[in-house]
Amino acid sequence: MTKRPSFVLFITDQHRADFLGCYGHPVLKTPNIDRMAASGTVFDRFYVASPVCMPNRASLMTCRMPANHGVRYNGIPLAERNVTFVDLLRDAGYKTALVGKSHLRTFTGVPPTQNIPPARRGYYRANGPLAEAVRHDLMDPIYRVEEPDFWAGPQPRVPTPFYGFDHVDLVTGHGDHIGGDYTAWLLERAPDAAQLIGADNQLPHSYTCPQAVRTAVPEELYSTRYIAERAVDFINAQKDSDQPFFLMVSWPDPHHPFNPPGRYWDMYDPEDMPVPEAFQRNNWTPPPHVTGVLKRRNDGKANLQGMNAIGCSAREAQEAQALTCGMITMIDDSVGDVQSALSNASLQEDTVTIFTSDHGDHLGDHRLLFKGAEQYEQITRVPFIWSDPQANATGRTNQIGQTQDIGTTVLERARIEPAWGMQGRDLFGSKQRPVAFIQYAHQNKMDELGVPPQIHSVRDHRYRLSVLHGMDWGELYDLQEDPGEFHNLWSDPASSGPKQRLLELLVRAEIAHVDQTPMPTSRA
Repeated sequence: MTKRPSFVLFITDQHRADFLGCYGHPVLKTPNIDRMAASGTVFDRFYVASPVCMPNRASLMTCRMPANHGVRYNGIPLAERNVTFVDLLRDAGYKTALVGKSHLRTFTGVPPTQNIPPARRGYYRANGPLAEAVRHDLMDPIYRVEEPDFWAGPQPRVPTPFYGFDHVDLVTGHGDHIGGDYTAWLLERAPDAAQLIGADNQLPHSYTCPQAVRTAVPEELYSTRYIAERAVDFINAQKDSDQPFFLMVSWPDPHHPFNPPGRYWDMYDPEDMPVPEAFQRNNWTPPPHVTGVLKRRNDGKANLQGMNAIGCSAREAQEAQALTCGMITMIDDSVGDVQSALSNASLQEDTVTIFTSDHGDHLGDHRLLFKGAEQYEQITRVPFIWSDPQANATGRTNQIGQTQDIGTTVLERARIEPAWGMQGRDLFGSKQRPVAFIQYAHQNKMDELGVPPQIHSVRDHRYRLSVLHGMDWGELYDLQEDPGEFHNLWSDPASSGPKQRLLELLVRAEIAHVDQTPMPTSRA
């Protein structure tokens, strides 16, 4: 059998596609990632399965949609009954490692906002395993290993195999206030680290953008450096081994808070960042769920320290963009460190390198920051680069791909059959996706609308259509004529043809992704 390749998958957090040099950003410098793109294939139409952390990361691992793997929104751990593509690599003899962020389990320890309603008066309600329609073990302590309490006291280790990973160096949280294995590494180098972390200890600055934090943690102690160092250590340990490996290098940045350390803080000037088009339009009528977000900010009721989308000013958008660029450049430098380690260990010619992200950030587009129920390109479209030293195919492709296709493509390249019921496609195979199919849900209610979002979307090469559960309106955008997604054509009689076609494609996507597991055990 021909020698199987090794793989390094770089993944960032909340990093939209157009914030890389190789994707056309006018200011941002990412030479190391750009070199990967120049030697590989760049996907210009690559979309998430869900534009939020836990569901999309679960789709990456399982090659399945949120409705199938069960992580419909943040706050539901990925059940261990799910088979991951890393499980299959490990079973086939690969050495497997995760360095950095997992977020396949909850890491806040904060109670959910959504709960089973109380029984009606005079009615009995079952508790425990009978309270939900499907029994599960997600309250078991094994699903708490990413939460702060697990890491309190003597430094523990994540039990392995962890979703197929035999080696785990874990980072939890966002910004500089993060935990996991990183904490012990940090305290060894800076016993007074508690005096450096968080907004209360930040260095002086003049930025007004929500969650702009000039961290006092120096570059050499920041989590991006830790992740690069541990990834390099893993690669160095493989130098004289004939065993192929799969290494996931997973950064928590450039997710907010916006806090690039050291020289990366002022590496980019907000004045050099483009003012988003929405601030230059006077005739834009936002859809109701966007109107609600903007109204909350205008009324002074927005949670500026939260995770969900908030309204912003043009200046705040430019500041957020500049700080995000600093965080991405630091990641790019770390990608260079890992690439150098592969070269120094003479592993570069046998290793496929991959770059992607779990979802994007509005960064001021449509006058929004962060991400939420607004299914715009800025949060659904992410970078995807595949660089295979043994393949001749390089350049760019407009082929539609999605997060759940990554693991399937890795398995195909490693000549390993996917598990029955995996829904990803080989990105280099003959069967291409007619549309990207995206599922989004959240525990929290949409601003001013009073109900949690349940949104399914399809995106073909021209249009995006989104259907919202419980709403008598939807969204339809012609991105060829309206690339900024400002003119909702849902109720436009002249667009009834494209609308009906996209609705049919949505129905077909729903049917195509009906769960095919379990297999029948016998004939009836």
